[in-house]
Amino acid sequence: MRNIYHEPWTLVQNQIRWYGGREIEKFRGITNGRGDFENGSEAWIGSTMPVGNPPEDNPYWGCAEVTLPDGRRDYLFRILEENPEEILGEKHMAVNGTSIGMLIKYLDAAEQYGLQCHPTREWAKKMWNSDHGKAESWYVIGTRDDTKEPAYILLGFKEGVTRELWEKYFYEDNLPALENLCHKIPVEIGEAYYLGGGLPHALGTGCLVIEVQETSDITLGTRPWSKLPQRWRENLPEDFYNERLLGSYIYDGCSYEENLKRWRSEKKIIRSGEWGEERMLIGPDQTSYFSFSELNLDGKTELLRTGFPQVGIVTGGSGKLIWNGGSSEMEIAKGMEIFFPYDIPGLAAEGQLKLFLCNPEGSV
Repeated sequence: MRNIYHEPWTLVQNQIRWYGGREIEKFRGITNGRGDFENGSEAWIGSTMPVGNPPEDNPYWGCAEVTLPDGRRDYLFRILEENPEEILGEKHMAVNGTSIGMLIKYLDAAEQYGLQCHPTREWAKKMWNSDHGKAESWYVIGTRDDTKEPAYILLGFKEGVTRELWEKYFYEDNLPALENLCHKIPVEIGEAYYLGGGLPHALGTGCLVIEVQETSDITLGTRPWSKLPQRWRENLPEDFYNERLLGSYIYDGCSYEENLKRWRSEKKIIRSGEWGEERMLIGPDQTSYFSFSELNLDGKTELLRTGFPQVGIVTGGSGKLIWNGGSSEMEIAKGMEIFFPYDIPGLAAEGQLKLFLCNPEGSV
């Protein structure tokens, strides 16, 4: 008897948030797309959480939908609620509950994202009573060829930056000066960066990345309290706002070279064979909160399973997934997004393809 809880599921593609999205559509192979448009610069892949402060008419904005093998389509979080232990597994639920334990996105910077940072878990617990901070990571999968300068990111404090200096420009609302206190790094396709809590950063114009992060949407920008909308200031005391934001940064700047050593990941081959190789892009060397690898396949191999669910993105080529001893299969191609329940018997991939695989906290 067929059990859909032990098969791969196709995630429904979405786009939300800010102005952009052209490169997401190109990556997905959409030839008659809208190009850059409002609410198009992000895609939330496999998300079981909505954006912070979602619109009243769309409280699930950001939550992923899924198409099941039996043809049903619904929000992923609702399907998980049907039988979480069978879909997610006991080990996963002991660490992450009924959440998938990570948040995965495409980010397409038609314009530079705002300079920001995210809290560590400790700071998030103290200031928001949240069990999760927002450590995150970027894997560069594309760059624009029509921008004024090559794709770049702002990442990490320069050597000698102090909280006093940062506060001076913050209270002056001098964004160019704040950005100049951070390293500007040109990026190339295939690079991976880890962004720990407290690290200043901004995704620069021209970058298309896959972002993997903790399950939190706490983002701290660089706007002083006096520049916030009046309705926000009414219930947010100035002293508390300033300390929550300014105290979230970790002021430990360094040289350009040391900064790259800290945050740009060196890919590690975790297995290889006649079929190709799999490289760890972000893993235990950087964080215990999540990990992701990329499988470069020319042939056939079983997928590494950890007893936890996974989310996969086909980043290149085409082929198929095979399970149940070869009796079941699914055609896959570049741009597809897939949810893997924790237990799929004999799950393998075959073809000429690249498969990006995300793992939640506790799995590595």
